[in-house]
Amino acid sequence: MIDKERIAEVYRHIQDEICTALEALDGKARFEQEVWERDGGGGGRTRIIQNGTILEKGGVNFSAVHGKLPEVIKKSLGVDEDDFFATGVSIVIHPNHPHVPIIHMNIRYFELNEQIRWFGGGIDLTPHYIVEEDARYFHAQLKAVCDRHHPDFYRDFKAWADDYFFIKHRNETRGIGGVFYDKLTPLKTGLTYQQIFDFSCDLGHNFAPIYTELVNRHRHRDFSSEEKEWQLLRRGRYVEFNLVYDAGTKFGLETNGRVESILMSLPNQASWLYDFKTKPDSNEQHTLDLLRKGIDWA
Repeated sequence: MIDKERIAEVYRHIQDEICTALEALDGKARFEQEVWERDGGGGGRTRIIQNGTILEKGGVNFSAVHGKLPEVIKKSLGVDEDDFFATGVSIVIHPNHPHVPIIHMNIRYFELNEQIRWFGGGIDLTPHYIVEEDARYFHAQLKAVCDRHHPDFYRDFKAWADDYFFIKHRNETRGIGGVFYDKLTPLKTGLTYQQIFDFSCDLGHNFAPIYTELVNRHRHRDFSSEEKEWQLLRRGRYVEFNLVYDAGTKFGLETNGRVESILMSLPNQASWLYDFKTKPDSNEQHTLDLLRKGIDWA
């Protein structure tokens, strides 16, 4: 039977594995690490990479925290107990190239007691310019991971991602989605906790190979100043989602998490031009046309 210490140990190794792969992918920049402790219990390792050959800003964070749940979280979960443990790896990568996509991944475990514990997480892609071949590749890789563990995972978690990564006030998805899941337990899945943990780890191990392929497809392409401007505008949408809707951001801030680690998901630069309009039949308009739920990429 797995326990929380074992889960945290494996997640730490996945953080190491991904950081090593991303440094090799960039070829120049190296991660800077800050080890921190949380007031109330636990801590983590924040790792930031900046100003690289292709990676403008990225974070690969590990945390394992414990303590007392705030009343607002207890109420939202519908529980009376307040001694919690949570561990996970959270990743956001912002490239400097408008034809290389933003990527996000999170794998996590939460526990109140032996009866109340679950896994959550997901991975999604936010291209500044949607390339349909890339979208099909990305979703095919995620489907392969899901299918190794449960025949319904990809179908269910893809739909969940479409609904979750949706910017309601813009009526558009954040990107091309991916998979998203929360509160997975044996009762909900028919799997054991070990099997759900195996799925979580499989997703983590596949992050670097998937992103490496996507980066290398486009990193040497030329781009214009207009395409760079579009990248900054799309980053603005990313910021809007993270600050308005993202559950992980809200949880971290409401549980007295480390602000710098929580907000590492934000890019160094983003733009909001007033009433910006794309040109008909442009690549920018093509991207906007594909920012919607329910596209069968796989």
